[in-house]
Amino acid sequence: MKLHKASAAAAAALVLSLTATACGGDSDSGDGGGKKITVGIKYDQPGLGLKTPDGKFTGFDVDVATYVAKQLGYEAKDITFKQAPSAERENLIKNGDVKFVVASYSINDKRKAEVDFAGPYFLAHQDLLVRADDNSITKATDLNSKKLCSVTGSTSAQNVKEKLAPKADLLQQGGYSECLTGLENKSVDALTTDNSILAGYAAQKEHQGKFKLVGLSLSDENYGIGLKKGDKDLQTKINAALKKMVDDGSWEKYVKANFGPANYKNEPAPKITEGS
Repeated sequence: MKLHKASAAAAAALVLSLTATACGGDSDSGDGGGKKITVGIKYDQPGLGLKTPDGKFTGFDVDVATYVAKQLGYEAKDITFKQAPSAERENLIKNGDVKFVVASYSINDKRKAEVDFAGPYFLAHQDLLVRADDNSITKATDLNSKKLCSVTGSTSAQNVKEKLAPKADLLQQGGYSECLTGLENKSVDALTTDNSILAGYAAQKEHQGKFKLVGLSLSDENYGIGLKKGDKDLQTKINAALKKMVDDGSWEKYVKANFGPANYKNEPAPKITEGS
C-alpha cells in the first residue's frame, strides 16, 4: 500500500514537473504554473473593482487581472485578490505583497519613479459627480467655493488643488464610498475622480437618480498595471497578455459588461506604450 502511494506521489510529481516545464517561460513570471498569485485590486469601486457582500470580486479591473493572470499560467482559483487602496499601491508592489496591481492605477512620472507599469489598458478622464438636483457646478473653477471630496493618494485630488481649483475645500478620504456618503448627506458638494469610477457608482441600483456626472474631461488617465521596478520580463509578458485581450475581443466584452449599464461612453483601447 505504501509503495503504491509512493508511486502515485512520484507520478503526480512528474506530471506537475512536466506541466510546469510546459507552461514555464511563456506563461508565468518565474512562479510556475499551479502556484498561487496575489494581485492588488480596489474593493470599493463598482464597475472596476468591487468586493461584494458574499466575498466575490467583480468589475473591469478584476476581469483584466484574471485574464492577465491566466496568460501567466494561473487559473482563477490560483488568484488571491488583495485590497490596494490608492495610497498603498506602491508599497504593496515594492514590499512584494502583490505580484502586480490592477486598480484604476493611472500612469504618471511620480509613480514611475517607484514602480514600473505595463499597458496602458484603459483611458479615462477626470470628471465630477454631483447631486442630481445641483446645477451650481458646471466647470472646474466652480469648485473654488465648494466642498470637494476625493481619495487620499489619488491623482484627481492633486490635480484639483494644484491646477484646477486651488481654493476648493478639499476633503480626502480613505475610499470613494465615504465620499459618496458625504455627497448624499450634503456634507460635500462634489466628488472627483475618473469618469469610469463615477459612472460605476452612479449606475448602482441604490444610487440611480441621485447623482449625475458633470461631463468634464479634466485630465487623461491612462490605467496601467503596476509591477516591481526593473521586472522587464513580467512587464513584457503582461503587455503581451493585454494585447491579446484586445485582439481576441475580451477587452470589448469586459467594457460592455461592466460599464454598459451606466451608458458610459468609453474611449477605444489605448496603444501599449510602457516598456517599449
